[in-house]
Amino acid sequence: MGYYTQKELEQLGFKYIGKNIKISDKASIYNFEQISIDDNSRIDDFCVISGKIKIGKNVFFSPFCLVAGGEKGIIFEDFTGLAYKSQVFTQSDDYSGKTMSNSTVPKKYKNEYKKEVIIGKHSIIGAGSIIMPGVILGEGTSVGALSLVRKSTEAWSIYLGNPAKKIMNRKKDLLELEKEYLENEFRL
Repeated sequence: MGYYTQKELEQLGFKYIGKNIKISDKASIYNFEQISIDDNSRIDDFCVISGKIKIGKNVFFSPFCLVAGGEKGIIFEDFTGLAYKSQVFTQSDDYSGKTMSNSTVPKKYKNEYKKEVIIGKHSIIGAGSIIMPGVILGEGTSVGALSLVRKSTEAWSIYLGNPAKKIMNRKKDLLELEKEYLENEFRL
């Protein structure tokens, strides 16, 4: 896997680009001027990234993810991750048949739902899962593979299914590991 160099990343025109960023040269990125990426984050092969997006520290997108920030935007807080083929959307067409849909149709014939998405710190989204517009994943949320998340989640909980439902609480042991990581890796 080939990654852009820091110099190449700085020349692409991101709103903000941190240090130690790895972005595959096979990722498709649009709207650079609306995208901020903080330190130690990584985007792998064949991801499609577009729209208004803020990526925190230590965020990871596995191959084949789709992150569509649109006008409203997506915030990925620190230590979040998307597993293979995960998708995050901030807008959706009206599928009821009352209006037309798809990107080739002018807006006056459509009724798009547009709402910001927030992926809370230490949240992880399993392979093939979909996060819909307006969802806020509470801190520490774990979403199991192939889940459809249409509603916001409780912090430190595990969700699974279509539609995703809470199945249990998630442990917070990783917070001690975060503290150790920050102390050991970023000493001044």
